Amino acid sequence: MRRLAILVMLALEFAVCGCANNTQSTTTNTSTSGNWEAQLINLTGGQASLLNFIVAFDVTNSGPLKITGFGFFNDNTCFAKDFNSQTETGNASFTTDSTGHVTGTLSLKITSSTTGSVLTLTGNPDGLTGTSNGTTTTTGTLSNGVVVGTWTLTPGATASAKGCNAVNAPDATFVMCQNAATCSTAAALAKAPENVAARFDRSLSFLRPAAIQ
Repeated sequence: MRRLAILVMLALEFAVCGCANNTQSTTTNTSTSGNWEAQLINLTGGQASLLNFIVAFDVTNSGPLKITGFGFFNDNTCFAKDFNSQTETGNASFTTDSTGHVTGTLSLKITSSTTGSVLTLTGNPDGLTGTSNGTTTTTGTLSNGVVVGTWTLTPGATASAKGCNAVNAPDATFVMCQNAATCSTAAALAKAPENVAARFDRSLSFLRPAAIQ
């Protein structure tokens, strides 16, 4: 009898474990890859327009960005223009709801290995928006991605001597457009802090710098 009772208990345990393993996920996974174009804005002047750049990275849901390419559009005194003269690091965290709307945030830091300058972009809370074709059983692809936020610039000693000046948020804002030279910031600014949202015109698109049109 004792042996039979043990066998029955083991059978029940396996049945419970089997049910737990068959529980379907309610999370929709979304990944993004490819190019993002960034435009930097500074109402107090400075070299913001010369710091516009393009970056390529891969990430799914959240975690560090796997950066595969980077380059400034224009020459500037703060950074060298080529990919190998900078170190780029970043993180993203976003979720996808049942209707395919994506919200989250993204941060990025560019550090020059030649001048010592550091450019830091910090996305607003829910400043990353887009859409996903993912489901609870398939990983979707982010589209119409936009990131808005603030940025700071800390010039290195070499760059300072050449006229690169420090910039501090919230005086400076940025927008990043996924796989496009223009994008609308309306959705990304829906929950932005008032002092940041006021710096953007929701009706405007952000254009690729004239130097590379």
